[in-house]
Amino acid sequence: MRSTSLGTAGPQVSALGLGCMGMSALYGGPVDRTEAISTIHAALEAGINLLDTGDFYGMGHNELLIRDALAARPGSREQAVLSVKFGALLGPDGAFLSQDGRPDAVRNFLTYSLQRLGTDHIDVYRIARLDPNVPIEETVGAIAELVKEGYVRHIGLSEVGADTLRRAAAVAPISDLQIEYSLLSRGIEDAILPTCSELGIGITAYGVLSRGLISGHWQQDRKLSAKDFRATNPRFTGANLARNLHLVEALRALARAKGVSVAQIAIAWVLAQAPRHGAHIVPLIGARSRARLAESLGALDVRLSPDDLSAIEQAIPAGAAAGERYSAHQMAYLDSEK
Repeated sequence: MRSTSLGTAGPQVSALGLGCMGMSALYGGPVDRTEAISTIHAALEAGINLLDTGDFYGMGHNELLIRDALAARPGSREQAVLSVKFGALLGPDGAFLSQDGRPDAVRNFLTYSLQRLGTDHIDVYRIARLDPNVPIEETVGAIAELVKEGYVRHIGLSEVGADTLRRAAAVAPISDLQIEYSLLSRGIEDAILPTCSELGIGITAYGVLSRGLISGHWQQDRKLSAKDFRATNPRFTGANLARNLHLVEALRALARAKGVSVAQIAIAWVLAQAPRHGAHIVPLIGARSRARLAESLGALDVRLSPDDLSAIEQAIPAGAAAGERYSAHQMAYLDSEK
């Protein structure tokens, strides 16, 4: 497993990280606890050390799942770099309400996460979305205090824009920005990615397969449960879905020519962006099974030439995706889109 630093101020992490959200929340259907834990173990055994979660994934379920997975494998907590998001306020029906970035709330959220994860510190701690009612300086300052006290090792951010990045970095060192980045979501290339490169802030890229849309496994007639947030995601509905799957077929042809899967070439494209943009970029793979994990790991062996990259970007040009990446309600909370 190759490794990289998570920005100039962050920890050493594996070239790929494991996004654990889907093991507990948002994709509907029953959770296979045994397979989820086995997948976390397989990731650690393969050398993946970055495990990403949020305290609101399954309302604590995901943190408890990770705790049990680490406890069942001696030495795992010492190996793992735990990245935790906080601040999202949800209703009992799962509806997103708002964000809470107040300093007292930051300390409170952390206290619960430490208990659920069964650890005495979080490696990277970040607010999930900017709280529009609390200056980012106050939220980051609160995390910085927790760093001084030993409860947090590094400060991260999530889905914020270039101006917010600069304001936050003026308060304390920022290890990385977690943000969506894929062939279908390239908006960060305009201002956010250059700012991260300038400030030495790494990128942990989630949604590298667009929540399965460009995995090569999605079918036009797939039925989604009401609890699966993709059922109302613009990119998965109506004519948008048909258009996006047409793009996937163009990518499939290129993948087939290289003897790799669609998922592997899509992940390899994200990996290839780090040297192109002078940034530290770590893709988070949202595998929920060992089979999908194994496929994603294969992306590390895919070498894309300049001609390959050109062909991929002709097949899926920047801005080609049909539909926004979130519903209008959720897009309104994205500082990165303002």
